[in-house]
Amino acid sequence: MNVVLTQAKGRLDDTSLRTFFYEAMSIVNSRPLTTNTLNDPKSVEPLTPNHLLMMKTSVPLPPPGKFIQEDLYARKRWRRVQFLSEQFWSRWRKEYLANISLRQQWHAPKRNVQVGDVVIVKEDNIPRNEWKLARVIETSADDDGLVRKVKLQMGQSKLGKKGERLTQTSFLERPVQKLVVIVENNS
Repeated sequence: MNVVLTQAKGRLDDTSLRTFFYEAMSIVNSRPLTTNTLNDPKSVEPLTPNHLLMMKTSVPLPPPGKFIQEDLYARKRWRRVQFLSEQFWSRWRKEYLANISLRQQWHAPKRNVQVGDVVIVKEDNIPRNEWKLARVIETSADDDGLVRKVKLQMGQSKLGKKGERLTQTSFLERPVQKLVVIVENNS
């Protein structure tokens, strides 16, 4: 947060700074805590700290528009705060995902991604406060026995009023470098 705020040194008044802190708090508290209801069509979206703090299931939508570096010098304080919030989202997401995935690449053998693991898919250009969760349904091992590519079933949080899915289940293939295992399948 300190690095992001140094970009706007002297450009934020008390109200703008408070708004930025609220935006940052919303970003940090939007990470998923549970994953056991990921692919159940009758379940709700994964529980987050925001659900507990606000006592609501609705997630705040990201603001419309694309915020660029020039917004830092704009007259509109709202655009300045939104640009800083986007910068915070980008850095926090990358650093948070790097911290929860243990990298022991050259020091010790690491467990292969297995069928049934729940993962966060690392993607660029996703909206603020959105975490793409998926379950591994198929793995592809190379000649050396290491899994390099997996097939994923993406989690769905948009359900109808009766609990039915609004869209078809989507399947993606991703390299394991773009995944962070958050729950291992131990069966």
